[in-house]
Parts: sequence; C-alpha cells; structure tokens
Amino acid sequence: MPKIGNIELPDFPLLLAPMEDVSDPPFRALCKEQGADVVYTEFISAEGLIRDAAKSVMKLDIYEKERPVGIQIFGAVLDSMLKTVEIVEATGPDIIDINFGCPVKKVVSKGAGAGILKDIDLMVSLTEAMVKHTNIPITVKTRLGWDEESIRIVEVAERLQDVGCQALAIHGRTRKQMYKGDADWTLIAEVKNNPRMHIPIFGNGDVNTPERAKIMRDEYGLDGAMIGRASIGYPWFFREVKHYLKTGEHLPPPTMKERVEAARRHLQMAIDWKGEKLGVFETRRHYTNYFKGIPNFKEYRMKLVTYDDSASVFRTLDEALEVFGAYAFA
Repeated sequence: MPKIGNIELPDFPLLLAPMEDVSDPPFRALCKEQGADVVYTEFISAEGLIRDAAKSVMKLDIYEKERPVGIQIFGAVLDSMLKTVEIVEATGPDIIDINFGCPVKKVVSKGAGAGILKDIDLMVSLTEAMVKHTNIPITVKTRLGWDEESIRIVEVAERLQDVGCQALAIHGRTRKQMYKGDADWTLIAEVKNNPRMHIPIFGNGDVNTPERAKIMRDEYGLDGAMIGRASIGYPWFFREVKHYLKTGEHLPPPTMKERVEAARRHLQMAIDWKGEKLGVFETRRHYTNYFKGIPNFKEYRMKLVTYDDSASVFRTLDEALEVFGAYAFA
C-alpha cells in the first residue's frame, strides 16, 4: 500500500489532479464522494499568496470531509516559497504539493511550473528547502522534461526523493507538447522501476477510461493514477474506475436524475462558497460534461451557460430532468 508521509492510501489510489478553475471545494467534494482517494486544490501562486491576493487566499479553503487533501503551490523564488509554506501550513492541509509541471505561458515565463524544468538544480534546491521548512509531507507534480532533448526524469526523480520529496506525480508529456500527442507512460514506469526509488510514483495524462487506469496499474506498475480532464463535469469517473479495477466490469453511467442532482449540488455549493455571481459563472464549464451525449440537449445547454442568476439555472435543470428524465445513457 502506498504512503505519503504517514498518510496510508489504498492499493492503487485515484487522485484528483489540481486544475485551475476546476478543482475547487464544490468539485472536490463531489469527486471525494465518488471515490477520489486524495484531492488537490487548484494551484496557488506563491507571489499572489504573499501579496494576500484575494483569489489566491480563497483557494486555501479546505474542509474536513475532503481529507486527505493537498494544497498545491507554484513559484520559483526561494524566499517567497518558504513564506508560502508558512501561510499554507496554518490552514492545516495533509500534503503540500509543488507544481513543477504547469505548461501555461504566464506561469512558465516566470520560471515557475514547467519553466523550472530548464533549471533542475533550482527545482531540487527549492524542494529541499521546503521539506526542511515544514513537517507536512512535500510532494511534487512535474512533467517528463522541457522538451524531448532534455528528458532526465529518472535522475530528477532520484534527486527529488533524496532531498525528502514524499511522492511524485508525473505527467507523461514534455512542456513543449503541452496537451498534444499521447502521454508516454513508459518513462514514468522507468522512474517507478528504478531500484533506488521507494516513494510512490503516480501517473498522470490520458487516464480517460477505466481500461487505461488498469493498464497504468497492471502493465506499467505505477502506484496510482492522478486524474484530471476525464473528471471535469464527470465526478463519477472515480467510481467507474474503482469498480472496473475491482470487478473487470463497467458500471452503468449515471442516470439523468443523478446528473441533474450533481449539477444542482455543485451550483449550490459554489454559490455558498463564492457567492451568487461567481458561483453561477464558474460552474458553467462543467455542464457540457454533466449532460454529454444527450441528443437535442443544445437548447438547455445554451441556457445553462448563459443565465446569470441561479434561479434560472435551477429552473432549467428541473425542466431538463422533466424532458430527458427517461433518457438511458449507454
């Protein structure tokens, strides 16, 4: 059974990836209910946190029902990262995760996220300093390398482990690839199969079917799967993967009633957490996936993503259930 510090995890745990504007408390709660073993916050800027930027501070909100929960931070300046560890520590997460993998230009241009893959020494020294600065387990999420010519992930993993990193989640693409092409899990397996490694190695990238999760476990031998895009608007993905890994059979997809219920709860929790306006606006991205595959649903989808008030959205969800309640998802 893999462990992160003293946190015991089940065999082949499923982790909800940190995703900007996605993995907030309402969505994490839904994923947790559906079987996610560890959930991570959206990534939080060290500089934003030190400046007390409202959006960064709000991302620190975590709840007991989410545990074990990891707060993910990004930055490239030692002093800022250490101050951030202190701020984060005060909120009581189970894990502090460092983002050394985000490929987005505004992050990379500051030398943070995947930008640090150009300076492995800095990546290692930042990790070491943060490990020494807190008793909370420090983990790292990263990519294979900056580009194909600079892949040194086996060495990088060893060095991070040597300075006290407690677990490593590796996205099977380079920064140059962004999200294009296929994720290469063979290199993640190389890290896992390195006899020097003893911390958990989690695979990330293209875990988009229960079958793929099984391949990651059985053929690549990884310790767990970190799931991102496959879960957006579809928290049931976690329970479907778990059921398949256990039985080799597919669970039937969620009914229309379950989907509407999840969308309603998601919206209500979002409003309770960040207010009417933001709650309505930021839940929109999930509706397409909540109701994916229903023929003639476009009219309702358009309403869901354009209404500015929650009363209209709730009414539309009720109407959709009335009209499509008998629809059988294949």
